[in-house]
Amino acid sequence: MKCLSCENLSFQIICKTCQKNLLTPSFHKRELEKDFFNYSFYSFSEIEDLISSKYYSHGDRVFNTLAKLSFKKFAQNFVFDELVYSIGIDEHTRHEFSQTAILSRHLKSEFIKPLYSKLIATNIVKYAGHDLEFRKKNKRKFKTSLTNKKIILVDDMITTGTTILEAKKVLEKRNNKVLFSLTLADAKL
Repeated sequence: MKCLSCENLSFQIICKTCQKNLLTPSFHKRELEKDFFNYSFYSFSEIEDLISSKYYSHGDRVFNTLAKLSFKKFAQNFVFDELVYSIGIDEHTRHEFSQTAILSRHLKSEFIKPLYSKLIATNIVKYAGHDLEFRKKNKRKFKTSLTNKKIILVDDMITTGTTILEAKKVLEKRNNKVLFSLTLADAKL
C-alpha cells in the first residue's frame, strides 16, 4: 500500500518516516472553564486530512497510528494516586469504527482503564461547519450510568469546547470527577 502522506510504498497506512518527521506530537493546553483543561497533541491544521479519515473505511488504521504516537505515549507517562477511567465522548460507530474508542483504548495503562459506550449522545447532530450558537442550541443530550469515578474525557478534536463541557456536566451530575479532557487536535491552534 502507499503511505497516505508521502505516497511511498509502505506496510503501514502512514510510513515510519512520515510518522517521525510529520506526526511528532506536541502538547497544547486550553482552559475550557476555571481550572478545567483540555490537552491536545496537534493543531487541527497539522492533521486535518488525517482527522477527516474518520469518514472512510481506512480511518481506523489512521486513528490507531495517531493514537499510538500521542495517547499511548501520554499514558506511559501518566501517574495518578488511584485508577482513572478514560471515556470516549459518544462512541458511535456510524463509520464502521469509533474514533473516540480507538483513542481511549490507547490510554490503557497501570493508572488508566478505558470504559466503552458509557457516555452516549441521545441527540445525533453534526457540529462540523456550525458556529457556537448552533452548538448551544443543539445540545448532544448525553446520558451515562457511571457514578463515583475519576474520568479523563476523550475526543478526536476540540473546536469550541461545548461538547466536552456538556459531557463533563452530565458526568458530574452523577458524582463523577472529570480530571481533564484529551483530544488529538485543537482547531483553535
